[in-house]
Amino acid sequence: MKVAVVGATGMVGSVMLKVLEERNFPLTELIPVASERSVGKKLAYNGKDFEVVSLETAVSMKPEVAIFSAGGDTSLEWAPKFASAGTTVIDNSSAWRMNPKHKLIIPEINANLLSEEDKIIANPNCSTIQLLMALKPLHDAYTIKRVVVSTYQSITGTGVKAVQQLENEYAGKKEEMAYPYPIHKNALPHCDVFQENGYTKEEMKLTNETKKILGDDSVNVTATAIRIPVVGGHSESVNIEFHKDFEEADVRKILSDFPGITVQDNPELNTYPMPIYAEGKDDVFVGRIRRDHSQPNTLNMWIVADNLRKGAATNAVQIAEYLLEQKLL
Repeated sequence: MKVAVVGATGMVGSVMLKVLEERNFPLTELIPVASERSVGKKLAYNGKDFEVVSLETAVSMKPEVAIFSAGGDTSLEWAPKFASAGTTVIDNSSAWRMNPKHKLIIPEINANLLSEEDKIIANPNCSTIQLLMALKPLHDAYTIKRVVVSTYQSITGTGVKAVQQLENEYAGKKEEMAYPYPIHKNALPHCDVFQENGYTKEEMKLTNETKKILGDDSVNVTATAIRIPVVGGHSESVNIEFHKDFEEADVRKILSDFPGITVQDNPELNTYPMPIYAEGKDDVFVGRIRRDHSQPNTLNMWIVADNLRKGAATNAVQIAEYLLEQKLL
């Protein structure tokens, strides 16, 4: 079992390696892949050093699985080349997500759609993954009509440059900036690039990916995505209108019973999800569960997850694990 990690030296790539190691994924050979300037460097994995190779070299090595986290342009160019060589690609970029020929997978929700023919599999957006983990079981129970979501997103979603910007601002240094404004002591209502409709790409990902993963175009989603000076993970304030009524106690039980969800919801003890405690964990944490008193059949929730783990690396590795379990590799 040869596994290539494309973008192995990046922020998500390094977490991919960590998750593969933690979960004892049964690889026999790791193929770390990065840009030409990183070729020849050594990366430690499971007590051994592996040499970083180029994309071209990695394709020629014919890995069984290639997990991509190297940006959309790289995925568009190279994922088909790996697939043509017989490799199953799990791609963490937005390149293939809305392509009708490719599956968009959260294992707990729709891994059953996968087959041996799926050679390029899309990993959803980090914000979408944690949102859908909480929405799916409630949609099954009460049928969602409309979702209003505001995200409060970690700077790690932007990458190393954003983390450096925040650290520089902490230290009072003026260096290269990842954002158009300071992020320290600030909140930017600006994640990804603005579209003609006034929404950002990130906001439209939440709308479009939700419909595709649920397989239901009738679910309406409107989003506002905000970048905040946090490292641990993404948070989401979610308002959900259902077609059917619900009891709060039933909602808590449904969420608690869903794999990968941890309910943290006891206001009397100040118990609620926070990114500082979600960091480094694979679960999606849900709290502040309460009825919206302004209209019927409507619920408010607060959802938090580590965007580098369940929002990216862990979800991708779980897809690979599923393929292996089902003998689809």
